[in-house]
Amino acid sequence: MAQRVSPRTSRQPARQRPRLRLLLASGAASAALVAGTVIPFGPLLPAPQQAQAAEDGKKVLTVAVNQSIDSLSPFLAQKLTSTSIQRLSYEYLTNYDPKDAHPIPGFATAWKASADKLTWTFTIREDSTWSDGRKATAKDAAWTFNTMMTDENAATANGSFTANFKKVTAPDPRTLVIELKKPQATMTALDVPIVPQHVWEKVTDFSKFNNDKTFPVVGNGPFVITDFKVDQYIKLKPNKSFWRGAPKFDELVFKYYKDGDAAVAALRKGEVSFVSNLTPAQSVALGNAADIKVNDAPGRRFYALATNPGARSRDGAKFGNGNPALLDPAVRKALFQAVDRKTLIDKVFQGHAVEGQGYIPPRFDSYFWQPSDAQKLAYDPTAAALTLDQAGYKKDGSGKRVGKDGKPLDFRILCHATDPNDKAVGQYLQEWWGKLGVGLKVECLDNVSDPWLAGDYDLAFDGWSVNPDPDYVLSIHTCDALPATPKDSGATDNFICDKQYDALYAQQAVEYDAAKRADLVKQLESRLYDTGYMNVMAYPNAVEAYRTDQIKSITTMPEAAGNLWGQDGYWSWWSAVPADDGAGSGSSSSSSTGMIIGVAGVVVVAAALGLFLTKRRRSTAGDRE
Repeated sequence: MAQRVSPRTSRQPARQRPRLRLLLASGAASAALVAGTVIPFGPLLPAPQQAQAAEDGKKVLTVAVNQSIDSLSPFLAQKLTSTSIQRLSYEYLTNYDPKDAHPIPGFATAWKASADKLTWTFTIREDSTWSDGRKATAKDAAWTFNTMMTDENAATANGSFTANFKKVTAPDPRTLVIELKKPQATMTALDVPIVPQHVWEKVTDFSKFNNDKTFPVVGNGPFVITDFKVDQYIKLKPNKSFWRGAPKFDELVFKYYKDGDAAVAALRKGEVSFVSNLTPAQSVALGNAADIKVNDAPGRRFYALATNPGARSRDGAKFGNGNPALLDPAVRKALFQAVDRKTLIDKVFQGHAVEGQGYIPPRFDSYFWQPSDAQKLAYDPTAAALTLDQAGYKKDGSGKRVGKDGKPLDFRILCHATDPNDKAVGQYLQEWWGKLGVGLKVECLDNVSDPWLAGDYDLAFDGWSVNPDPDYVLSIHTCDALPATPKDSGATDNFICDKQYDALYAQQAVEYDAAKRADLVKQLESRLYDTGYMNVMAYPNAVEAYRTDQIKSITTMPEAAGNLWGQDGYWSWWSAVPADDGAGSGSSSSSSTGMIIGVAGVVVVAAALGLFLTKRRRSTAGDRE
């Protein structure tokens, strides 16, 4: 599933192994890492660290994250952290090859479509077992999809994938048949976790069940969730019956760090092996550190400004307190004309990003779109002032722009308190928009989700991690993604509902010709750009670092210039080999192994770990999936 940062963001055995902790976070503490003592791993560790590393004789991979988990229910989870956990815990019908992201077998070993593309038959593998010992069958997949089709709450996270399903059956344990209302282009990219029917059929209210009270959580992925404490940690153990082979670490821990500096300090102490979402200064500092590799790879995220188009639900009710001045296209246009993307790339990201254009990052070249010169809202403060003048927003005697209601043009922007980029960009916006006569209050919060979902914002820093198939991140801007009522939660990113956009979305969803579909996706991006509700400022790189004396090898995705964090699959954590392991480069492979990075190799790490694991909705640097 796409991982949300902004509107709707990846992923043995009994031998005794030293402990390895993995942290994903950011902060100025990387300098401390370089300045401090580099602690060797294993037998060379000083006594205190060595004792800690060997605790319980387990090899523990600890990943530090700075995004809260919204839910452990596959039916509700939308944040990147949460959906990344789902990737590790449950199988999907298909997976993505780590080399180039083409569809490969997952829970299904084969699939075929009828001539009219309205009936899809999936062959379910015989060697998948739920972690409680029961066989996983086609009936579990049929139950999962039928539940999403009949219970609106169960469709909260991934309902766009099943909205076009007409009927789903399992005529036998190894055959799943999906009948469609009309052709659907995403049938080999259904990013929906398959759950065990015998466990989930007991749930009475999917809107309230978060799957976080009973452990271990029954799943059939490479890992099993064993414990969870809100804003503290989530622990997983290898699923030793996983058909592709069990992971090599004895435990995988995602540990919550609100402060990125603390996470990097833990890396310095040898308590963790992996840090993500590094700032430019941290990247430079860590680049010269012993036993540490820094990766600066093209990311799969966009970083954007989202405007509140007037929060509403599908029943027609309006809610929230968004500034009505932003409903005027001229105001949105003027604000975006006063955003200097090049300065943001140079000064905030310091070159570790690409200037924003369309909605989908250039990493996905088939769908990458750029506005024409005539269409592009280039940085032009003079033109921005003229746009406001012509629309009737004049300056008063103090230099403040006054709206048509006689009130000053003053806006609020939601900022993720743990994201240094939000704060830095916010300061630039205050300067640029202040010269226009427009006021801006930067509201940095630990939890942006609550005011966002309530529609209580004017603008927000937004971002998503995009999947190889872009359908999901496109679907979150459709009218169908709006909440059913103001009291419900929908899949919408920021309440956009545009009939022209919806019509294009419907066309691309049924187009099987790759070139024609890509053209329709680009038309969607063009329309979204023209509405002025989303302004993509940058495509941040994945800048991360890990200790080569703790991780022997690990799989990147894609193979060339790939990342480790936030993958479309479970390849990184599943494949990770401890530095003291003599087994080589990992367990059995997929149809393609991806790049295995060893201690002498170049580290190619995942997109912005600081995004705790892309909703998903950015409560930190990259909240959404």
